Amino acid sequence: MDETELGDGIVLRPVETADAEALARAYVRNREHLRPWEPWRPEHFFTTAGQEARLRDLAEQREAGRVIPWVLADGERVVGAMNLNDLVHGPFRNAHLGYWIDADYAGRGLTTRAVEVVCRVADERLGLHRVQAGTLLDNVASQRVLRKCGFEPFGTAPNYLHINGEWRDHLLFQRILNDRPPPTVVAGR
Repeated sequence: MDETELGDGIVLRPVETADAEALARAYVRNREHLRPWEPWRPEHFFTTAGQEARLRDLAEQREAGRVIPWVLADGERVVGAMNLNDLVHGPFRNAHLGYWIDADYAGRGLTTRAVEVVCRVADERLGLHRVQAGTLLDNVASQRVLRKCGFEPFGTAPNYLHINGEWRDHLLFQRILNDRPPPTVVAGR
Protein backbone atom coordinates (compact mmCIF):
# COMPACT_ATOMS: atom_id res chain seq x y z
CA MET A 1 0.00 0.00 0.00
CA ASP A 2 1.19 3.45 -0.83
CA GLU A 3 0.86 6.56 1.26
CA THR A 4 -2.73 7.85 1.62
CA GLU A 5 -3.60 11.43 2.55
CA LEU A 6 -6.14 11.52 5.39
CA GLY A 7 -6.50 15.32 5.62
CA ASP A 8 -4.81 18.07 7.61
CA GLY A 9 -1.44 16.93 6.21
CA ILE A 10 -1.71 13.54 7.96
CA VAL A 11 -0.84 10.44 5.92
CA LEU A 12 -1.39 6.74 6.46
CA ARG A 13 1.63 4.80 5.25
CA PRO A 14 3.35 1.47 5.83
CA VAL A 15 5.52 1.50 8.92
CA GLU A 16 9.28 1.29 8.40
CA THR A 17 12.12 0.31 10.71
CA ALA A 18 13.30 3.91 10.39
CA ASP A 19 10.13 4.93 12.32
CA ALA A 20 11.50 3.50 15.58
CA GLU A 21 12.58 6.80 17.12
CA ALA A 22 9.37 8.61 16.10
CA LEU A 23 7.27 5.73 17.43
CA ALA A 24 9.14 5.72 20.73
CA ARG A 25 8.50 9.47 21.07
CA ALA A 26 4.81 8.94 20.20
CA TYR A 27 4.40 6.20 22.80
CA VAL A 28 6.14 8.30 25.47
CA ARG A 29 4.02 11.32 24.57
CA ASN A 30 0.81 9.24 24.71
CA ARG A 31 1.69 6.93 27.59
CA GLU A 32 -1.10 8.13 29.90
CA HIS A 33 -3.58 8.61 27.04
CA LEU A 34 -3.14 4.98 25.92
CA ARG A 35 -2.74 3.36 29.35
CA PRO A 36 -6.48 2.52 29.84
CA TRP A 37 -6.69 0.84 26.41
CA GLU A 38 -3.34 -0.94 26.06
CA PRO A 39 -1.57 -3.93 27.60
CA TRP A 40 1.06 -3.23 30.24
CA ARG A 41 4.32 -2.23 28.53
CA PRO A 42 7.85 -2.71 29.92
CA GLU A 43 10.06 0.39 30.03
CA HIS A 44 12.11 -0.92 27.08
CA PHE A 45 8.99 -0.60 24.88
CA PHE A 46 9.17 3.20 25.21
CA THR A 47 12.73 3.41 23.85
CA THR A 48 14.04 3.64 20.31
CA ALA A 49 15.79 0.28 20.78
CA GLY A 50 12.53 -1.28 22.00
CA GLN A 51 10.66 0.02 18.98
CA GLU A 52 13.43 -1.13 16.62
CA ALA A 53 13.07 -4.67 18.00
CA ARG A 54 9.27 -4.50 17.71
CA LEU A 55 9.47 -3.17 14.14
CA ARG A 56 11.92 -5.92 13.11
CA ASP A 57 9.41 -8.47 14.45
CA LEU A 58 6.56 -6.74 12.60
CA ALA A 59 8.62 -6.78 9.39
CA GLU A 60 9.11 -10.56 9.73
CA GLN A 61 5.40 -11.05 10.37
CA ARG A 62 4.56 -8.84 7.38
CA GLU A 63 6.89 -10.92 5.17
CA ALA A 64 5.12 -14.07 6.40
CA GLY A 65 1.75 -12.53 5.50
CA ARG A 66 0.43 -12.43 9.07
CA VAL A 67 0.24 -8.67 9.69
CA ILE A 68 0.13 -5.37 7.84
CA PRO A 69 1.26 -2.42 9.97
CA TRP A 70 0.82 1.28 9.18
CA VAL A 71 1.49 4.57 10.93
CA LEU A 72 -0.35 7.84 10.76
CA ALA A 73 2.26 10.54 10.28
CA ASP A 74 2.29 14.31 10.43
CA GLY A 75 5.54 14.95 8.61
CA GLU A 76 8.20 13.12 10.64
CA ARG A 77 5.93 12.86 13.70
CA VAL A 78 4.07 9.56 14.23
CA VAL A 79 0.57 10.34 15.49
CA GLY A 80 -1.06 6.92 15.40
CA ALA A 81 -0.93 3.38 14.14
CA MET A 82 -3.14 0.84 12.38
CA ASN A 83 -2.57 -2.90 12.12
CA LEU A 84 -4.33 -5.71 10.35
CA ASN A 85 -3.29 -8.65 12.54
CA ASP A 86 -3.80 -12.40 12.32
CA LEU A 87 -4.49 -12.40 8.58
CA VAL A 88 -6.20 -15.64 7.59
CA HIS A 89 -6.97 -16.70 4.03
CA GLY A 90 -8.78 -19.84 2.87
CA PRO A 91 -12.46 -20.03 3.72
CA PHE A 92 -12.23 -17.56 6.67
CA ARG A 93 -10.52 -14.60 4.91
CA ASN A 94 -10.38 -12.51 8.06
CA ALA A 95 -8.12 -10.11 9.94
CA HIS A 96 -8.19 -8.35 13.29
CA LEU A 97 -7.96 -4.56 13.24
CA GLY A 98 -6.07 -2.66 15.90
CA TYR A 99 -5.37 1.05 16.10
CA TRP A 100 -4.58 4.08 18.25
CA ILE A 101 -4.42 7.82 17.73
CA ASP A 102 -2.32 10.49 19.44
CA ALA A 103 -4.24 12.43 22.11
CA ASP A 104 -3.53 15.71 20.29
CA TYR A 105 -5.08 14.34 17.08
CA ALA A 106 -8.16 12.61 18.48
CA GLY A 107 -11.58 13.87 17.46
CA ARG A 108 -10.54 15.05 13.99
CA GLY A 109 -11.96 12.10 12.03
CA LEU A 110 -8.47 10.82 11.16
CA THR A 111 -9.01 7.42 12.77
CA THR A 112 -12.31 6.98 10.93
CA ARG A 113 -10.70 7.85 7.59
CA ALA A 114 -7.75 5.54 8.29
CA VAL A 115 -10.04 2.63 9.23
CA GLU A 116 -11.92 3.14 5.95
CA VAL A 117 -8.65 3.03 3.98
CA VAL A 118 -7.50 -0.12 5.80
CA CYS A 119 -10.85 -1.83 5.14
CA ARG A 120 -10.60 -0.93 1.45
CA VAL A 121 -7.10 -2.47 1.34
CA ALA A 122 -8.39 -5.57 3.15
CA ASP A 123 -11.15 -5.95 0.57
CA GLU A 124 -9.59 -4.85 -2.70
CA ARG A 125 -5.93 -5.82 -2.29
CA LEU A 126 -6.01 -8.67 0.22
CA GLY A 127 -9.30 -10.22 -0.89
CA LEU A 128 -10.53 -10.58 2.69
CA HIS A 129 -14.20 -11.17 3.44
CA ARG A 130 -14.30 -9.77 6.96
CA VAL A 131 -12.43 -7.55 9.42
CA GLN A 132 -13.07 -7.72 13.13
CA ALA A 133 -12.13 -5.48 16.03
CA GLY A 134 -12.66 -5.44 19.77
CA THR A 135 -13.01 -2.56 22.19
CA LEU A 136 -13.18 -2.34 25.94
CA LEU A 137 -16.80 -2.01 27.00
CA ASP A 138 -16.27 1.62 28.04
CA ASN A 139 -14.26 2.73 24.98
CA VAL A 140 -17.13 4.67 23.45
CA ALA A 141 -14.88 6.73 21.14
CA SER A 142 -13.46 3.63 19.46
CA GLN A 143 -16.92 2.07 19.21
CA ARG A 144 -18.13 5.25 17.48
CA VAL A 145 -15.29 4.99 14.93
CA LEU A 146 -16.12 1.37 14.18
CA ARG A 147 -19.84 2.03 13.80
CA LYS A 148 -19.17 5.00 11.46
CA CYS A 149 -17.06 2.63 9.34
CA GLY A 150 -19.81 0.03 9.00
CA PHE A 151 -18.75 -2.35 11.75
CA GLU A 152 -21.52 -4.09 13.69
CA PRO A 153 -21.28 -5.52 17.20
CA PHE A 154 -21.62 -9.30 17.26
CA GLY A 155 -20.90 -10.26 20.84
CA THR A 156 -19.11 -9.69 24.09
CA ALA A 157 -15.98 -11.62 25.01
CA PRO A 158 -15.44 -11.98 28.77
CA ASN A 159 -11.83 -11.64 29.97
CA TYR A 160 -10.75 -11.20 26.35
CA LEU A 161 -7.45 -9.30 26.67
CA HIS A 162 -5.10 -8.38 29.48
CA ILE A 163 -5.32 -4.58 29.39
CA ASN A 164 -3.76 -2.14 31.83
CA GLY A 165 -2.99 -4.88 34.35
CA GLU A 166 -6.19 -6.94 34.31
CA TRP A 167 -8.26 -9.25 32.11
CA ARG A 168 -10.95 -7.11 30.52
CA ASP A 169 -14.22 -7.82 28.71
CA HIS A 170 -14.47 -6.59 25.12
CA LEU A 171 -17.29 -5.73 22.77
CA LEU A 172 -16.56 -7.47 19.45
CA PHE A 173 -17.32 -5.85 16.09
CA GLN A 174 -17.15 -7.09 12.53
CA ARG A 175 -17.43 -5.59 9.09
CA ILE A 176 -18.35 -7.85 6.21
CA LEU A 177 -16.41 -6.44 3.27
CA ASN A 178 -17.95 -8.46 0.43
CA ASP A 179 -19.74 -11.69 -0.40
CA ARG A 180 -17.23 -13.02 -2.94
CA PRO A 181 -16.25 -16.63 -2.52
CA PRO A 182 -12.58 -17.31 -1.76
CA PRO A 183 -10.51 -17.50 -4.97
CA THR A 184 -10.02 -21.27 -4.66
CA VAL A 185 -13.75 -21.97 -4.23
CA VAL A 186 -15.97 -22.34 -7.27
CA ALA A 187 -19.46 -20.92 -6.66
CA GLY A 188 -22.09 -23.65 -6.32
CA ARG A 189 -19.65 -26.42 -5.38
